[in-house]
Amino acid sequence: MSTLDILSADERLIVGTVRDFVDDHVRPVVRELEHADTYPGALIELMKQLGVFGLAVPEAYGGTPVSTPCFVLLTEELARGWMSLAGAMGGHTVVAKLLVHFGTEEQKRRYLPRMATGEVRATMALTEPNGGSDLQALRTVARADRSGGADQYVVNGTKTWITNSRHSQLIALLCKTDPAATPPHRGISVLLVEHGPGLTVSRDLPTLGYKGVESCELVFEDYRAPADALLGGVEGKGFGHMMKGLETGRLQVAARALGVGRAALADALAYAQQREAFDKPIWQHQSIANYLADMATSLTAARHLTLHAAREADAGHRVDMEAGMAKLFASETALQIAINAVRIHGGYGYSTEFDVERYFRDAPLMIVGEGTNEIQRQVIARELVRRGGLDG
Repeated sequence: MSTLDILSADERLIVGTVRDFVDDHVRPVVRELEHADTYPGALIELMKQLGVFGLAVPEAYGGTPVSTPCFVLLTEELARGWMSLAGAMGGHTVVAKLLVHFGTEEQKRRYLPRMATGEVRATMALTEPNGGSDLQALRTVARADRSGGADQYVVNGTKTWITNSRHSQLIALLCKTDPAATPPHRGISVLLVEHGPGLTVSRDLPTLGYKGVESCELVFEDYRAPADALLGGVEGKGFGHMMKGLETGRLQVAARALGVGRAALADALAYAQQREAFDKPIWQHQSIANYLADMATSLTAARHLTLHAAREADAGHRVDMEAGMAKLFASETALQIAINAVRIHGGYGYSTEFDVERYFRDAPLMIVGEGTNEIQRQVIARELVRRGGLDG
């Protein structure tokens, strides 16, 4: 049975359309754009036309909602062409789901219709210079200010490694509205903020891979946000909101890893059939054949693990363990496949004239992004204990 058989006919059409977009528009230009670190504005515009930014937005707000397995497979297709394009819609989709699940009706009406078209693109701002994995230790503070006749929050702090910082119009900002709260997570909220006075994109951060889309540092200095920017309208709920959002984020990172791994395997398989050594194609040498077999086996297992988590999410279950497993295994798999693709290509694998060097640079992001794999292992172990094992 084909993986796509788990989708509806309409969803298969959507995934197929994105696959054609990747083959026709992305792959012919990705090497040039990626090496130049050029923002893919024309490709983003085509993604808007395809409805890629409305996949988590309900029809009532102008979106085309799809199942989580469809979202996974569509993300895989984008990442197969260029992982950065999948990243350009990843955080956006998480913010859309945060609004759908936790936003006030006014917040939904304000943002979701424009997010569905891509007119408004969203990103998350979680990580800070002095802390990443321990979100409860964040230092960005939003202080309530009711002077001057208007309820506002005054925000001060710095966020770093924020994707799409310059090209987003909406930022889901994780901050402390009650720094004295005990335990700390009870004082954490999410503010829906837009670019304006007091918010500076202070610098772009150079990266090994993940080119084209920007990763930046954001500085808030007495930035003023209206009181109705508080997600859901209730303080102290932001940590729980974001933990739920990260389930989607980690599935998306797992899907990105599937796409990178799939592209690396395809290139390695094609090269192994074309390249000859000692009078036969190199895939007929046992060492190369073993690489290919292991790559294909691990990638297949990673896809099934990710789709299992996606189906559990759609069934309404808590999936922090399942999403963590998918992200952990798929990202480690993609990194190993990328390394083996370089091995199979030999010296050409180190050349910028072949795409495998890009996969080799892009793959490490997935083992540290959206919660490091060390954190994923802690999440999995904690949930195993809480559930009393895999059958709990």
